[in-house]
Amino acid sequence: MDALIELSEVTKRYAGGQLPALDRVSVQVAAGEAVAVMGPSGSGKSTLLNLIAGLDKPSGGTVTVAGQRVDRLGEARTARYRRTQVGMIFQFFNLVEDLTVAGNVMLPARLAGTGRRAARARAGRLLAQLGIDRYRDTYPARLSGGERQRVAIARALINDPAVLLADEPTGAVDTSAGRQIGQLLLDLNAAGQTLLIVTHNPELAQRYASRVIQLADGRIISDIGAARTGRPDPAGQPGMRP
Repeated sequence: MDALIELSEVTKRYAGGQLPALDRVSVQVAAGEAVAVMGPSGSGKSTLLNLIAGLDKPSGGTVTVAGQRVDRLGEARTARYRRTQVGMIFQFFNLVEDLTVAGNVMLPARLAGTGRRAARARAGRLLAQLGIDRYRDTYPARLSGGERQRVAIARALINDPAVLLADEPTGAVDTSAGRQIGQLLLDLNAAGQTLLIVTHNPELAQRYASRVIQLADGRIISDIGAARTGRPDPAGQPGMRP
């Protein structure tokens, strides 16, 4: 497998913690895979995501994404890596409430140095693809949970990231909106987007990921689907990747 993400013998310890949050975890994710990470609270799911995102550093082992040793990056290069290689979707959206929908989506592109006109055009295309272009001048407080999450997904995609990381992406929306978000993630993956989804929802994991990793006490206890090759056939699927 040609790995896009590779963790090798990764351990993460937090100050004051008796046990490591992650304990010698090794895992590879190929480009184009859709992988769900499951486990009880405290199993290490969010820590795993944060290490891949460059939001935290391992206590031991190596984290490599798109050929970069993320664990070795300094502060400035880590910030650039997060802006250009990783898109993040959060359970509670993390939108900037005093920016419009378009402003929220454009923000990472502007921080990455993209000109305003180009960022606005790209944001417009994403909002149209996600079915929320009519809200471009609306503020987040006026949107439903499902609409807010679509804005968050557009924002995560604005810089064409190598990997999309989703932390409980359906946890703060109702069942109907959750299914729509799950289908949207499936469509993105069918168009080639690499996905890593942290979820407590077995239905989301089994329906929208081709591989499920189970964590417990900071260790991988199962990796179902790891032997599969390829990804969902994009033929006939709507192209979501801009």
